[in-house]
Amino acid sequence: MAKRSKRYRNDAKKVKSDTPLSVADAVELLKKFDTLKFDQSVEVAMRLGIDAKQADQLVRGSIVLPHGIGKTLRICVIAKGDKAEEAKSNGADTVGDAELVAKIKDGWTDFEVCIATPDMMGLVGPLGKVLGPRGLMPSPRAGTVTMDVAKTIKEYKAGKVEFRNDKAGIVQANVGKIRFEKQQLVENIEAFLQHVQQLKPVAVKGTYVKSVTLSATMSPGVKVIC
Repeated sequence: MAKRSKRYRNDAKKVKSDTPLSVADAVELLKKFDTLKFDQSVEVAMRLGIDAKQADQLVRGSIVLPHGIGKTLRICVIAKGDKAEEAKSNGADTVGDAELVAKIKDGWTDFEVCIATPDMMGLVGPLGKVLGPRGLMPSPRAGTVTMDVAKTIKEYKAGKVEFRNDKAGIVQANVGKIRFEKQQLVENIEAFLQHVQQLKPVAVKGTYVKSVTLSATMSPGVKVIC
């Protein structure tokens, strides 16, 4: 922990002020930090001027990033019949119906995306207590409750990310890896920022995006111009 703290402090010194940088300059600075011996994930955090207690001000969605996130996601599909076969033939890691639902209800969550067909939601609904807190619950709004199983699997395999605001009104998302080329990270980040901007709830008054911070897994945050 001491070594990490020293490295972190050294990286923090490279952030010369609290003045927000352009996305390109922020990425350039981030790539100058000590990248350690593993490929760190890059994350964007947006603090929004929403009241997270109000249902009409929640911000949630998904986006397929231009260059993916540098990671192959494990996908679970709850479907039966032809749709189950479609899921298997298009790269789903786990496919099933009632037995799979029972397994998940018992606590199994060895996946990062859960897709379900609409006809299975009667079985899937009770899984909210298990999947909800982990951000894994299938949702029409996120596009994970769908009959177009093949397309949805391909999108997530290509780098689709889901996001939703937390209780503090902050939206976070993985936007790639530190090993990505600078321009790839810039394009991913800008695509994400623009997408969240477009999701501004009508009920929100005043400043919508209050701050944006870019960071890697073990790096200081770098403020980005909103």
